[in-house]
Amino acid sequence: MFFLVSKIFWLLAQPLSMVFLLMLGAVAALFWGRKRPALAALAAGLLIHGAVSFTNLGYLVMQPLEDRFAVPASPPQTVDAIIMLGGATLERPSSARQIAELNDAGDRLTTTLWLAQKYPSAKIFLSGGGGALTDDGEAEARTAERFFLAFGIDRDRLVLEAESRNTDENVANTKDLLGESGEGTVVLVTSAFHMPRSVGIFEKAGLSVVPWPTDYRTPGPQSFGFDIANPVQNVNVSTAAIKEWVGLLIYYWTGKTSDLFPGP
Repeated sequence: MFFLVSKIFWLLAQPLSMVFLLMLGAVAALFWGRKRPALAALAAGLLIHGAVSFTNLGYLVMQPLEDRFAVPASPPQTVDAIIMLGGATLERPSSARQIAELNDAGDRLTTTLWLAQKYPSAKIFLSGGGGALTDDGEAEARTAERFFLAFGIDRDRLVLEAESRNTDENVANTKDLLGESGEGTVVLVTSAFHMPRSVGIFEKAGLSVVPWPTDYRTPGPQSFGFDIANPVQNVNVSTAAIKEWVGLLIYYWTGKTSDLFPGP
């Protein structure tokens, strides 16, 4: 139920959906002869669209998330397990073409591959089922498996968790699979902006991990301003950042994390 409610909520609450709903509201208000509500809805829609598309707002909102955890300055000497959270591949083309087509978070895969080569005795836990409302293809863990096998990683090192649909299920299902590996040094790989919530859930589940953030989207400290070079990218960053902050809030309210903004 939590998965379904969260997906429907975000389908309606994400910036572009809100702009669309406000435009619909403006048209409906005009149809009913309500000029002021129509203008208010139109102005709100334009403001949201302008802020997420033509300013650096998304980068400012994402910056604290990405700065919360850093790549270890002194990497561990040995690693027993590497956990990679899903969200790094495009489900439909990967499944249809039997490839591993990466999305904007593809660094999760390449960083995990590098770590797998650096720590050749570590087990690699690939956590990711289907995160969409509709089941259009294979579980992401299967796609990731294809990626690592193509780069020569031994199949015996790979442990697939292909049932999870969100971060909470990633953690719960992976913990069940860790076994003795969970008693040693466990490295967690996910996008930098996603790391605070992920670490918070693992800590709540009683599992200590070494955060290894990747897939950075922000360039560093900056002041608010206009950014018209790539509106589509600005929308994507804004959407991911807002979604993550909303996720932190909801996971804290529902007791899935102990801190609102988990940190080192």
